[in-house]
Amino acid sequence: MYKSTDSSGRPVAVTGTYIEPSAAWKRSGPRPLVAMASGTMGQGDQCAPSFALEHPLTLTGDTMSVGYEALAVYRILASGAAVVLTDYVGLGATDRLHTYVNRLDQGHALLDAARAARAVPGASVTAGSRTGLYGYSQGGAAAASAAELQPSYAPDVPLSGTYAGAPPADLTSTMKGIDGSALAGALAWSISGFAQADPDLRAVVEEHVSDSGKAVLRDASTMCVGDALFGYGFAKSGRWTKDGRSIGDIIAAEPAARAALNRQRIGTLRPAGPVRVATGVHDDIVPHGQARQLAVDWCRKGADVTYEAVVLPNLGDKILTNHLVPLLTDQGDAIAWLTDRLAGQPAGSNCWTMPLQP
Repeated sequence: MYKSTDSSGRPVAVTGTYIEPSAAWKRSGPRPLVAMASGTMGQGDQCAPSFALEHPLTLTGDTMSVGYEALAVYRILASGAAVVLTDYVGLGATDRLHTYVNRLDQGHALLDAARAARAVPGASVTAGSRTGLYGYSQGGAAAASAAELQPSYAPDVPLSGTYAGAPPADLTSTMKGIDGSALAGALAWSISGFAQADPDLRAVVEEHVSDSGKAVLRDASTMCVGDALFGYGFAKSGRWTKDGRSIGDIIAAEPAARAALNRQRIGTLRPAGPVRVATGVHDDIVPHGQARQLAVDWCRKGADVTYEAVVLPNLGDKILTNHLVPLLTDQGDAIAWLTDRLAGQPAGSNCWTMPLQP
């Protein structure tokens, strides 16, 4: 457990896991550290990524959880780099609901995990260890946010590179992608998390979400991904509101709520160090277009951006496959790119090959 800062500027306790590799680091410099942000695991405390590392497959009466980040963890450890994995704000043994995809909460939690790793008894990483950030999906947004926040929030973290895979950088667009999809439960998690942290979005829930919709939000807040797939897969948020409009349409019609969601946008700041953004061209859960736009926004700010469009066949509409398969097909290249940055090798940029207009 370590200390971080929430989106309101208050101290918050966060849990995580540090893993010391048995493999030696054979490249330049001291052993480096990768701060890993997990993809979506759920909103119940039992869904914490640390628990998933201990129990890669959990099938009980009320929980279905898969520790799918274990493969990336092992591949990074095999390179000789240490790994610290954050459980984010609100997952695990902490005092609040998980603030799912909250830009500041998750960016701060990831950077503070890197700081906390140095204090773990017996850890071989030090304040001088090069640090990389790694994440896909929710984790991609966390890593991207942390890269933007590092200069002001954690300049003591020696950031050498960031991999942001399929990042939900624009939540307005992403909300449309997940509404009615297999991962519709994630929309409930985001609504509940933001209602807890932001009074403007809390007002939307109080005024527009029906009693039965509020019951759905409470129920989903106890679930992991597997539970939500079976419980709320392909649900449409219009079923949860008083007038049948989708949550996205309601927020779009409320200026204060729309502004609150826009404050969550990633891409308004220049990231520290080189970044690699990868996204599947057919991703219809975390839409490809908004992830590519993040790379464009960063290029315009003069960042060193490597953008990778993962080209695969269309593997099925709204059933998660177009979102999950690029996680696996791009993983080796992503880790190799990040490992090179941890070894001190310079990164190129392909901004000049990207038309800056979508």
